Amino acid sequence: MAWNEPGGNRNDNDPWGTGGGRGGNDQGPPDLDEALKKGLDKLNKLLGGKGNKSGGNGGPSSGGGSSAGGIGAILALAAIIFVGYVVFQSFYTVNEQERAVVLRFGEFSRTEPPGLRFKVPLIDNVNLVRVTSVRNTESTGQMLTQDENLVSVDLQVQYRVGDARAYVLNVRDSNQALAFATDSALRHEVGSSTLDDVLTEGRAELAVRVEQRLQTFLEEYGTGLSIVRVNVESTQPPDAVQDAFREVQRAREDEQQLKEEAETYRNKVVPEARGRAQRLTEEASAYKEEVIERARGETSRFLAVLGVYETAPEVTRERMYIQALEGVLSRTSKVLVDTQSSDNMMFLPLDRLTNRAGTGSDSQDNSGSGSSNIDIQTLSDQVVQELRGRQDSGVRRSR
Repeated sequence: MAWNEPGGNRNDNDPWGTGGGRGGNDQGPPDLDEALKKGLDKLNKLLGGKGNKSGGNGGPSSGGGSSAGGIGAILALAAIIFVGYVVFQSFYTVNEQERAVVLRFGEFSRTEPPGLRFKVPLIDNVNLVRVTSVRNTESTGQMLTQDENLVSVDLQVQYRVGDARAYVLNVRDSNQALAFATDSALRHEVGSSTLDDVLTEGRAELAVRVEQRLQTFLEEYGTGLSIVRVNVESTQPPDAVQDAFREVQRAREDEQQLKEEAETYRNKVVPEARGRAQRLTEEASAYKEEVIERARGETSRFLAVLGVYETAPEVTRERMYIQALEGVLSRTSKVLVDTQSSDNMMFLPLDRLTNRAGTGSDSQDNSGSGSSNIDIQTLSDQVVQELRGRQDSGVRRSR
């Protein structure tokens, strides 16, 4: 038979436990308030409190005790949650790339290195700062150079946090401070340079100077930032004058090319000229030494002849006279013979004799070689015969 059988029969099989005390007409669902009280009683027992031992239909005192136990359980649960939150918030982890800046009541307390760290909840405020990562920022602007020319410069700055405490406490917006400092340093250095230096070979030096000045500004401001590198990505004149500037650049390149060609020609010609000058110098030195040595030799020979002359002047004079005549007459075709038997001087026309001998040789020589084939022996015989004949005639005249 069902537990809720009609007819008013009493049935103790009511699963909600209401059949015995409330009569057979109470067939509704269980009371939620009573179920909540039972759960609070069990929680109160687990926490060490006293449970509600009275029945479900107890008097007023029974209801007051159950309410007080429920409030105590709620407070205990809240205390557990609060303690867990406090414990959870008391520990934090600092990575290898970070540094922790701890503020206690808003005032700097300490800087924590990497690891598991402790803080006082609701009192200490922890700021984690990445100090190893390199960050980038860019700056672009138009500015005047020292020679009053307008130039556009694109700059990239690579930086990192060097001092975590200064980065957190000294500057409210470090990125904005870095941007202002970069713009100031760049304009100062560009304003101290000419347009040619900024656009050509002075670009790398400009980046170095901007980096040094920017680091000085950041240290004076106390930003805690450290500059890693400054790159000047591009420098160019304004768009309105770029065509004219390209023409100027081409003219400069042509000038540089002509200078290099002139330098190449100079390197070729100058060594050759130096070589010729060296050769002339050496030839002059050799000629000088030759003249000096010849003069010394002639001097020595003269002194030797002088010594002989002082010993026998007549003989030396005659010998020198004969040698002088030999030197002179050896280059002529005429021969003069001085005889001792008379005062007459014989004249031998060797040129005629040579022509005569040459004519005779031409008649005999069918090849037509000319006077170059003259028989020297024949010419010598003719000269000897002529001398003998003149000597004989001279002897006959003397008789």
